[in-house]
Amino acid sequence: MKIRKISRRQFITASLLAAPGLVLVDSKLEPTRLKVRHIRMGTAPTTSRLVHFSDVHHKGDSAYLQTVIETINSLSPDFVCFTGDIMEQGQFLNEALAQFAQIKAPLYGVPGNHDYWSRAAFGTIGECFASTGGGWLLDQTRQIGDHIHLIGITCMHARSQQLAHDPTRKNIVLMHYPAWVKEFTGQKFDLLLAGHSHGGQVRIPFYGPVVVPYLVDQYSLGLYQTDSGPLYVNPGIGYIGRCNFRLNCPPEITVIEV
Repeated sequence: MKIRKISRRQFITASLLAAPGLVLVDSKLEPTRLKVRHIRMGTAPTTSRLVHFSDVHHKGDSAYLQTVIETINSLSPDFVCFTGDIMEQGQFLNEALAQFAQIKAPLYGVPGNHDYWSRAAFGTIGECFASTGGGWLLDQTRQIGDHIHLIGITCMHARSQQLAHDPTRKNIVLMHYPAWVKEFTGQKFDLLLAGHSHGGQVRIPFYGPVVVPYLVDQYSLGLYQTDSGPLYVNPGIGYIGRCNFRLNCPPEITVIEV
């Protein structure tokens, strides 16, 4: 984890600013109070409506995950994008996939670092995603209708190489690590989607996240304009390890019109 160092004065000031939120809005500490955020890319007419979610880190809370799936379905997306970390321990994979399979739109996704660390069965995951009409994209691309060229890169991807680009469609990149946006030198995309950061899980007003994982850098949460195109970093659905709390950083499902 990368820890941002702050001075004593900055810490005291930030804590005083955060205190009223802790006392008056204790719901912000609730790690399952799901938020739906809507974003429209640009001013031109949109052709597709996608849902982005990330970092489920499923640990057996099936009721919460069912709420996530039902919320996604209620939004009626053309397709759904997942940017890694289904679970932390392999014992929860099949349970998570049984609920992922209920998504009523093509589900496309890429693995996160915890999917590798847990030695998840990527073949089984691929079958689940394919059953929705989507795919588990391991450094692969997919054409979605007449308008979308989807590019999925893994955590093992050789970042310096050129990614497949289709000039006749809108090019969307799925990746786990937000900081990788800096690696696509000279390449431009219509949208890049990432997770991994969890938004920091704890965000102090007027300061931001106290702690973020590696390969996040300044891209901790939300929409960023970068040299490679607009990057959206989703704060995730679950939490890391036993850190089952959030402050000013609710779990999120993002609806994006492109």
